[in-house]
Amino acid sequence: MSAKADGMNYAPQGKPNPVVKSGEFPFAAAFLEHGHIYGQCNGLIEAGADLRWVYDSDAKKVEAFRAKFPSVKVARSFDEILSDPAIKLVTAAAIPNERAAIGCRVMEAGKDYFTDKTPFTTLDQLQQAKSVVAKTARKYMVYYSERLHVESAMYATDLVNAGAIGRVIQVLGLGPHRLGKASRPDWFFKKAQYGGILCDIGSHQFEQFLTFSGATDATVTQAAVANYANPDKPEFEDFGEASLVGNNGASNYIRVDWFTPDGLGTWGDGRTVILGTQGYIELRKYIDVARDKRGDQVYLVDARGEHHLNVEGQVGFRFFGELILDCLNRTEKAMTQAHAFKAAELCLLAQAAAKKIA
Repeated sequence: MSAKADGMNYAPQGKPNPVVKSGEFPFAAAFLEHGHIYGQCNGLIEAGADLRWVYDSDAKKVEAFRAKFPSVKVARSFDEILSDPAIKLVTAAAIPNERAAIGCRVMEAGKDYFTDKTPFTTLDQLQQAKSVVAKTARKYMVYYSERLHVESAMYATDLVNAGAIGRVIQVLGLGPHRLGKASRPDWFFKKAQYGGILCDIGSHQFEQFLTFSGATDATVTQAAVANYANPDKPEFEDFGEASLVGNNGASNYIRVDWFTPDGLGTWGDGRTVILGTQGYIELRKYIDVARDKRGDQVYLVDARGEHHLNVEGQVGFRFFGELILDCLNRTEKAMTQAHAFKAAELCLLAQAAAKKIA
């Protein structure tokens, strides 16, 4: 199965665009439970970071990781990484309900933390992380990859910020994924470990709503989850939807699911529609169905007409360089801590409010 067909191991690669010199930003990777760790590391390395260490208790995961990053040193324990004063950031993709505790250990060791989404599975974990951030002044950053590692989504971020469609009044987010059931680990189907579908893949959508709408908080007005097609995995949710209203009046509807058919040429037909008072934008992130196998298709309609752009290879992934500089300069250009935590909080609140419909 190609990487584009398999969302679990989808790891975008961009053009190198270093913001630091070699050796100026050493980092480590740990807890390789999800294939997103490869995308996290790719982004940091392309921005000039130096991958020094890797740790996981599973030797097979470490072996596979070293096949991609052969110069990395293997740590005998996670403590070996935490005790290395040169390491400035630890990036990890642990089992979701373990991410908060790992992050708190990283921050208490004086390093910044960059975790795969979803960053938490309970509100208590979120509060614990907030407390440690306040105490240590370290960063708890999140790999919301469906915007940060998608060129069309970053292009749309700039369009919206430039006022291309006026005031944003609604964001529609569709996040279908291919299940690949046989290749998933046991924890993937256990609610306490993965957190629920709105908590997990829904986290991408809520982050995009906050970004595109400019809202800094929101209220969950409706949420539902279901298990339509996986009765053998009773704790699994293969469908989820939610509606929000932002504190600036913008509305949001998201749908996430595990029903990507085998005939689609990528792991999911992710789409976003952003409605403004002066136009609208549609993103076809990973494919333009039956028209173009390339992703990063941007459709813009405004007062001047109808516009279609393919921005693949043209925008890059600036988040990673901005994150490195934020860590070095203690700034918040890549993403504010408040934004990262608010997106996480909304997915937890939506999950808690969700009615089971099947």
